[in-house]
Amino acid sequence: MTFEQGLSFAIVGAAVALFASGRFRYDAVALGALLVGVLTGVIDQKRAFSGFTSDVVIVIAGALILSAAITRSGVIEPIVTPLARNLRTPRSQVPVMAGLTGLFAMVNKNVGALAALMPVAIRLGRSEKSSPSLLLMPMSFMALLGGLVTLVGTSTNIIVSQVREDTFGKPFAMFDFAPVGLGLTFVGFVFLSFGWRMLPRDRAPRAALQEARAGVQYATEADVPANWPDSLATVADLKLGDRNVQLTGLIDPAGDRRPVDPATRLEPGMVLQLRGEEEALGTLFQQFPLAQVRENAPIKPEEANEELRSIEAVVEARSPLIGMSAGMVALQRTFGAKLLAVSREGQPLRERLSEVRFQPGDLVVIQAGEGSLAGLLQDLRLLPLAERVVTIGTSRARYGPILLLAAAITLVALKVLTVAVAFFAAAVLVIAIGSLSMREAYRALEPEVLVLIGALTPISEAIHANGGTALIAHGLASVLAGASPIVVLGGMMLAAMLCAPFLHNAPTVLILAPIGVGLAQQLGLNADALLMAVATGAGCDFLTPIGHQCNTLVRGPGGYRFGDYARLGFPLSFIVILLGTPLIAAVWGLHAG
Repeated sequence: MTFEQGLSFAIVGAAVALFASGRFRYDAVALGALLVGVLTGVIDQKRAFSGFTSDVVIVIAGALILSAAITRSGVIEPIVTPLARNLRTPRSQVPVMAGLTGLFAMVNKNVGALAALMPVAIRLGRSEKSSPSLLLMPMSFMALLGGLVTLVGTSTNIIVSQVREDTFGKPFAMFDFAPVGLGLTFVGFVFLSFGWRMLPRDRAPRAALQEARAGVQYATEADVPANWPDSLATVADLKLGDRNVQLTGLIDPAGDRRPVDPATRLEPGMVLQLRGEEEALGTLFQQFPLAQVRENAPIKPEEANEELRSIEAVVEARSPLIGMSAGMVALQRTFGAKLLAVSREGQPLRERLSEVRFQPGDLVVIQAGEGSLAGLLQDLRLLPLAERVVTIGTSRARYGPILLLAAAITLVALKVLTVAVAFFAAAVLVIAIGSLSMREAYRALEPEVLVLIGALTPISEAIHANGGTALIAHGLASVLAGASPIVVLGGMMLAAMLCAPFLHNAPTVLILAPIGVGLAQQLGLNADALLMAVATGAGCDFLTPIGHQCNTLVRGPGGYRFGDYARLGFPLSFIVILLGTPLIAAVWGLHAG
């Protein structure tokens, strides 16, 4: 072992120890390891930041943006919600919701698929007097399994593909993972359809910060536009009750009130007075071509490149709005802002939105240009709540994001574009068509994961370049010289599966994938098979809430404790190893060709 190799191993070992301790952020540890590697000369300064410009980072960032755009387009919920209404018990809820999550994760990044379906599952668990804890963990595990099916379904597949390209000059194709991934997804679905009974039933969900005001009812208005589709002829066609939205008033184009009757025909220029939670109202605007009622004309930002932002705020007792209405103060003409919705505790509002007289404590949703928003809030004495995406009055290209995703996958499958270029282009286009603003696109990114990969990639490359990977592979080959190839394959999968829950799946693959390639070369085995074993093992983190974002995402809403994951995850992990190992061997072959 050379001094440079020893130093490389020391850096990686220290990083692994810090990862496992859980006392420090993963991204901070990775950046520290990168800095030490550069300062000690282990990493060439010219290659120090190559990881941040790698195709892996571009693909993951593009997939995250596409996932966010699809989630916010509202195209998923109308498909799932009618089906979910007929699910009364966990016996039917778990297979359907987990199965849908697995299917969606096959074409979308797994964490995006889970995030899109979680709100439906939470509402379903609460409305049917069951518990979200019985639904969310099976959905998380199915998201992980479904993500194994395609190249872009999970970060581990993307990283493994990059390792293959760096080593052999050719990455894995989009659907190379499908034979193994589909088999494991099916087996996992069968197990989880019955295994959910292992989960405790007494877990109380812990509300996230953005859920603290669940149940707040907002009053808003919407115009029926001139291009209203003929298929939505009456109020009943909107199925507002199914969407947890109440119609409180109807105003015809002439300004006269009409009775709230489901049989009332919808006419261009008609105003709908609506009441519901912010999320439900936002989804309604995303699903139907309703226009937010405007005071005069669309808001014009002070600067041409300035984005419009919507924010929730509380009307303070000292606000000059007290006793006034939006119409009386000419909110849009005077302040360049538009009132989107109002909520008043204990009092359903039935006035026109422009006629509601503000009271202290009212919750309002205000839209204004980004540059003028801070001054507006100060002048009007409005106390902003913790910032989050407000969707009331926001209409998005409903099918645009999912069509762009399909186009990207098709072009990659046909080898017209590389994965990085295809997903970069799709991410740019979803912003161009208005499915996401630039601010929302930035929020969709997971900086911790991107920094983690970007910082660790040069370290992995340095260990490979200085012969460290070959040294480890040679040592393992000596130990495993008499072992069956199937045992070696299963051992690599087991190693990845044991490391991922504590190291995060990304560093697990970055460390083990090159070792798997070296081991295959030493033993005369098929490197693709061992890479598949590493990707599968690292992607199947069922043991802890910290190894993968999906498990972390469901921990709070499900009220899970740390040990709950192993209760359901350990038998599923055993099944994956038991069936996944021979499946990989059958599909890819064990011996080098």
